[in-house]
Amino acid sequence: MPRERVTMRKIREILRLVWLCGQSRRDTARTCGVCKSTVDATISRATAAGFSWPLPPDLDDEALECRLYPPVVAPTYRKLSQPDWRSLHDELVRHKHLTLMLLWQEYKEGTPSGYQYSQYCELYRQWRKKLDRSMRQEHHAGEKFFIDYSGQTVPIVDASTGEIRQAEMFVGVLGNSNQTYAELTWTQSLADWTGSHARAFTFLGAVPHCLVPDNLLSAVTKTCRYEPEVNPTYAELADHYGTAVVPARVRHPKDKAKVEGGVLIAQRFILAGLRHRTFFSLAEANIAVRERLHLLNNRPFRKLPGCRQSRFEEMDRPAMFPLPATPYQYAQWKKARVHIDYHVELEGHFYSVPHRLVKEQLDLRYTETAVECLYKGNRVASHPRSFVRGKHTTEAVTKIRRISLFAKNKKPLEKRMTYFLPKQ
Repeated sequence: MPRERVTMRKIREILRLVWLCGQSRRDTARTCGVCKSTVDATISRATAAGFSWPLPPDLDDEALECRLYPPVVAPTYRKLSQPDWRSLHDELVRHKHLTLMLLWQEYKEGTPSGYQYSQYCELYRQWRKKLDRSMRQEHHAGEKFFIDYSGQTVPIVDASTGEIRQAEMFVGVLGNSNQTYAELTWTQSLADWTGSHARAFTFLGAVPHCLVPDNLLSAVTKTCRYEPEVNPTYAELADHYGTAVVPARVRHPKDKAKVEGGVLIAQRFILAGLRHRTFFSLAEANIAVRERLHLLNNRPFRKLPGCRQSRFEEMDRPAMFPLPATPYQYAQWKKARVHIDYHVELEGHFYSVPHRLVKEQLDLRYTETAVECLYKGNRVASHPRSFVRGKHTTEAVTKIRRISLFAKNKKPLEKRMTYFLPKQ
């Protein structure tokens, strides 16, 4: 049990009151403001050290402390060599049914005087804790824009029916300045996802060098650690703005720690600040979000000079790409195989393509007004968009003459046959 912290001056007073004044140990403890056990221990240590009153005049406080409380000599223990924890850990990961008990038994066979099982397990656990380390990420000016959805929704009330519909919150954070963008959309669909990006770039007034999204379907159609397949529409948006898409790895939230923190701040500062308000339209809710967002980006840092907005204007904006001259036009992509009647199907409507492409697979790029058919990156047909299901849109036809040789007397005979094929 550790001793009570008592100054040398108080120790001298304890010895004086007990040995010179003959005061009881209980009264001495009350006078000096210490426990009685402290007085007993002090008298016992002084007696064992051979002291009596008066104390030697040349005995200073440091020497008195060394005599009363000599340093404790730690016992010597035999030093055991540590097992190769890395190789043991790799074996545990590699073999499903391997246990620490079996590894310890193998260890004791090679080192009979080694650690016992409990200490062996404790040392392994201490070593394994050091594996959960992460390198601090360096964010260069204007380089990365981290994007994600909040997960916490905002209720929007329909004024006419009273129906409540939940709106999603899109959040984007720049890595260097922590400049934040947030808005509400009805869904996390591809149209809302790309639209939020376009509005975020307009809000920033510039384009970051690369985008770091999560692996939601609107961003990544096929997840892979090394070569994730980016959604074609999302890739087209990145190409239009001259930026790149670098998705975070699956189940690696530290790859996008900036937006994880940004989402938390947005939930606490924006959504929590609007919790008492009732919104009757998405536009009204986004106006309120934009007001809170302005306050967030202009709120001073606690440990750094300036704020998000000032740091963005000073460092990020000069390093970012300018906005393109034309706005982004939302378009979707789909793969379709050409039928034997040289038409491809899109949402129940059929569009013609050159007949030489029968059985080939094409890429369809379609907007609200037009449908483009591409084969190996080249456009082979273009049609106005039609939403009539079960109907066909076919290009104008031309007449083609064919010569056929057939006659019982084996004399050539010409016959004109007309085929209706799309223009090549």
